[in-house]
Amino acid sequence: MIDARAVISPQAEIAAGVEVGPFSIIGPNVSIGAGTWIGPHAVINGPTRIGADNKIFQFASLGDAPQDKKYKGEPTRLEIGDRNVIRECVTVNRGTMHGDGVTRIGDDNLLMAYSHVAHDCRIGNQTVLSNVATLGGHVEIGDFAILGGLSAVHQFTKVGAYCFIANNAAVTRDVPPYVMAVGQPAEPHSVNAVGLKRRGFTDDQIRNVRRAYRVLYRSGLKLKAALEELDKAAVAQEEIRPFVDFIRRSSRSIVR
Repeated sequence: MIDARAVISPQAEIAAGVEVGPFSIIGPNVSIGAGTWIGPHAVINGPTRIGADNKIFQFASLGDAPQDKKYKGEPTRLEIGDRNVIRECVTVNRGTMHGDGVTRIGDDNLLMAYSHVAHDCRIGNQTVLSNVATLGGHVEIGDFAILGGLSAVHQFTKVGAYCFIANNAAVTRDVPPYVMAVGQPAEPHSVNAVGLKRRGFTDDQIRNVRRAYRVLYRSGLKLKAALEELDKAAVAQEEIRPFVDFIRRSSRSIVR
């Protein structure tokens, strides 16, 4: 299952059923889980742990040193979960000691061609990074978020669960869950209602999310007053709680 033309370090751990294509390079301190497929010409450096049943296409570069001038060779790592699809020429860097030393990608994500995940990023589960989507360092992406082609997220910025970031958008502030953001810099446009419906949200839940969006963005209330209203709604509407909690923990301020 490993092509004779691949270069595999003796210090790499390769589980049963892993396929490695020709001319791929797997360095020391790399662990690859069962059933993972690695195409030709991929480069994986460590310390990196990759879970099971991933697909890594040609010319992907995973686990190399962070693109950070402050990085001085400290021992940091990359962790990737299960069933991710990492397409051509994707780059994912290890963490730095200015974070907690690790870049993490969850399960069932699609990283399309030429997308980039910088050092210390946190990507949840079932997200999509479209072609050439770029994440700066320390970015957090919530579950089920979709980033359009050529979009970019500024370092230390958070994108909440179920968000939709439009193509070519430049995200410089935090985007709360459920929000569709567009523009340069990105601004709130609407609720990602189509995405919510596809993910099983009921009509009532989507209606509640729309109402919360209007309180935050259309009511004219200041942020403190809007949060007070949203806190009341979240008591009976569980889907509003992640929206409120995200806003309260925002460190860069939210798109508004």
